[in-house]
Amino acid sequence: MIFFMFLLLLTPDVLLSSTHVAVISPQDPVLRIGSGLTASCRLSPELGLHASSLYWTLNGVRLPSSAYGVVSSDILSVELRGLNGSQQKSGDNLMCHGADGRILAGSCLHVGMPPEKPVNLTCWSHNAKDLSCRWSVGGQGETHIPTKYTLKYKLRWHGRENECENYSSEKKGHACRILAKIALFTPYEIWVEATNQLGSAASDISSLDVLDVVTTDPPADVRLSRVGSLDDQLMVRWASPPELKDFLFQAKYQIRYRMEDGADWKAVDNIGNLTSCRLAGLRPGTVYFVQVRCNPVGIFGSRKPGIWSDWSHPAAASTPSGELLQRGSCDPKAGEQNSTLRRELKQFFGWVRKHASGCSSMSIKLYDQWRVWLQKTHKTRNQVPQNNNS
Repeated sequence: MIFFMFLLLLTPDVLLSSTHVAVISPQDPVLRIGSGLTASCRLSPELGLHASSLYWTLNGVRLPSSAYGVVSSDILSVELRGLNGSQQKSGDNLMCHGADGRILAGSCLHVGMPPEKPVNLTCWSHNAKDLSCRWSVGGQGETHIPTKYTLKYKLRWHGRENECENYSSEKKGHACRILAKIALFTPYEIWVEATNQLGSAASDISSLDVLDVVTTDPPADVRLSRVGSLDDQLMVRWASPPELKDFLFQAKYQIRYRMEDGADWKAVDNIGNLTSCRLAGLRPGTVYFVQVRCNPVGIFGSRKPGIWSDWSHPAAASTPSGELLQRGSCDPKAGEQNSTLRRELKQFFGWVRKHASGCSSMSIKLYDQWRVWLQKTHKTRNQVPQNNNS
């Protein structure tokens, strides 16, 4: 037994030749797009084949014999020019075949470009408990070969360089979430390094304070309710994001709404720190969807605005049908006058709400009084012909 093991140690070439019937050189090269390559297929003597009987394929397509060169009886070469970028991460398959089609040897060609400088690096902190960043690949974007993106960060005035570990891919680029303990009052320096076998590139360094890039959860418990019998209004109420209740900040809210059968959202921007708002000028007897989002402004005295949260889950409610206002009047001229007056007043108060403050309590109060009076007037007029017919 010992003598047999000794023979194996002395004859590695014999084992190699019996294992590999042929070898392609170079093996798995990395090349730039547009470059060329001359590869060779060396046969094992035990095969008893002549190099002139072999042929080459690239990604399953047979290469023309005009690109071949018989170097010797056991070596066949092929010349490739103007290589295109690899279409798969594993590389392009260059194969050497026997006359019967059997694959004798293979090599993977990785054809691509070095990465370009990553761009559009933006970061945000969810409830001041983490730090997430997103970026886009530079230039044309596709390198055609495996490329590693590393998000690095450190405290500006002290601390060592760190690497983010929780990566994810997005439609618009790459992202990484830093879950380590976050410093709230010391600026960070953050950048991205891109590396592959053909080169490397780094993004610009982004300096930021976590308190300046805080976003939060959407407002919770968004509710819609009718405003009495007013057929063109809905009241929206919501709760402040619970995760920020211990922070010193002023929330800024935004509302958007749309009709059930509509695709376009209308926004109400100037709400301030309120947690309720009345929507007016709506269509009677219509279902509306409403969403709210939050921007935490000035956390712990930061002078920069925060980042808008995602929109809340939509809440839905319908305005009253407005049947009293839509019933026929005995005096068509009076009905036309009321319709004109109503339209003009809506335009006027719409102008007031736009140029004053959002959800203005003064204009809404006057508008309510006018609508109640108008509905009572219509109700009285609609009852007159009924009494006369009795």
